[in-house]
Amino acid sequence: MLNTFLKTSLYILLSLGLSGCATTSFSDLFSNYNQQMQEVKSAQQRGDFSQALTLVPERSESNGTYNLSLLEKARLEFLASQHQQSQQDFAQVYRHVQQAEQAAKIQLSRGLENIAAVISNDNATRYDIPYYEQSMLHSYQALNYLSQRDLSGALVEIRRANLVQNKALRANQKALYDSQQKMAQKGVSAAILASKYPSMNTAIGEVKNGFQNAYTFYLSGVLYEAAGQANDAYIDYKKALEIYPDNVTVQQDVWRLANSLSMDNDIELFKKRFADNITQGMSQTDHQPSSSGQLVVLVEQGIINSKQEVSIHLPIFTRHNDVRFYSLALPRYKNRLRHYSGLSLSYQGKRYQSQEIVRLQSLAAKQLQDEMPAIVTRQVVRLIAKEKIRQQMSRKGGDIGNILAAIYNIASEKADTRSWSTLPDSIHILRMDFAPGTHEVEMNINGNKRTVTFEINEGRQTLITLTAIGSYTHYQSINL
Repeated sequence: MLNTFLKTSLYILLSLGLSGCATTSFSDLFSNYNQQMQEVKSAQQRGDFSQALTLVPERSESNGTYNLSLLEKARLEFLASQHQQSQQDFAQVYRHVQQAEQAAKIQLSRGLENIAAVISNDNATRYDIPYYEQSMLHSYQALNYLSQRDLSGALVEIRRANLVQNKALRANQKALYDSQQKMAQKGVSAAILASKYPSMNTAIGEVKNGFQNAYTFYLSGVLYEAAGQANDAYIDYKKALEIYPDNVTVQQDVWRLANSLSMDNDIELFKKRFADNITQGMSQTDHQPSSSGQLVVLVEQGIINSKQEVSIHLPIFTRHNDVRFYSLALPRYKNRLRHYSGLSLSYQGKRYQSQEIVRLQSLAAKQLQDEMPAIVTRQVVRLIAKEKIRQQMSRKGGDIGNILAAIYNIASEKADTRSWSTLPDSIHILRMDFAPGTHEVEMNINGNKRTVTFEINEGRQTLITLTAIGSYTHYQSINL
């Protein structure tokens, strides 16, 4: 009789825990994503992107983490200059995002995932790509198009990136309020969570939300200028300036176009706000002829941190209205930001310095902080459901049933550490005017010096994308 019970219990537990296997693999349920990606990131850190690609875990298209795997691959393919394959993989992710948004309106596709998550963990659910990751998807896709000299295709992607940010701005406040209310209904206040959950304030820095990306707006402005759409470029430079008001390069670009477009009210405003930097920018370009072109350098540095798992104890109200302390496995980012010196460019005896335009690590940490009430609410529901199963098994199987349930509960209590973990940590920008012709400059980043040759065309932009990961550096030059 006991053997029959044990077999039945094991079957029930495994069936429940793996009922999401149509969308989730066994390893995804019982091991952390960051652990699965450690060797990938080690190869990326060495600059061995081909090796890193072979190490990305294979997942079927029905797997809930499939889109994330595609993002990792597409990013590594981009770094390996496999732009057509990268473009295909990013395009596939975008199609899946669109399909998921349509399915979410019906709210039927998540049923099995949610059931599996209640008795296992959040890894059983489909990975929903956060807004900041979506904006980076479209930014890289735009660069893929540019590498194939397709400016119109790049503009389509940059418009999609801007739509993502507009959508996020509309949805953010309501989603945050709703998730906090639901968490409170489960007996966990924001104050209690804040007192128990490790701070990420240093990692978050000064960002106001987890989705507004000044880099995407700045890249948009560059591409609109290249397409001769100065008004659209001006709008997006101003959006980048609103997010990163201290970036001198953005200040000078806004000032330049404000004058070119005769934006008199803005000109007066910017004179007061950025007088010193505007004067500096004008002095750098005074010696250039009116036919000069521009060099725009986009500098990617480092690799974003992966989420880690942390356990915290929270008081939870049971259905009998008594309080019990439960241990929750939650994701977090390390509370630190690495310092980057940026790019130092030397030309004709003068040195010019890049400036940060986005810290993706801060966006990721802020995004996670805002998601935490919803994550905790799901955890509370899960803990109560698992406790009920344990009690039932204990009544029917005594100590053995209790032990089996406890073992399963411990093994399946894993934080969802999924995130796009091959992204850069920080992105800088630098813009300079040059006379038409061939130029050589010395670029110094992370102590690595190299001479870079590029062509400037009259009245046009030349875009250089520079990647610096550890001792690895690589650049690509594109005439827009």
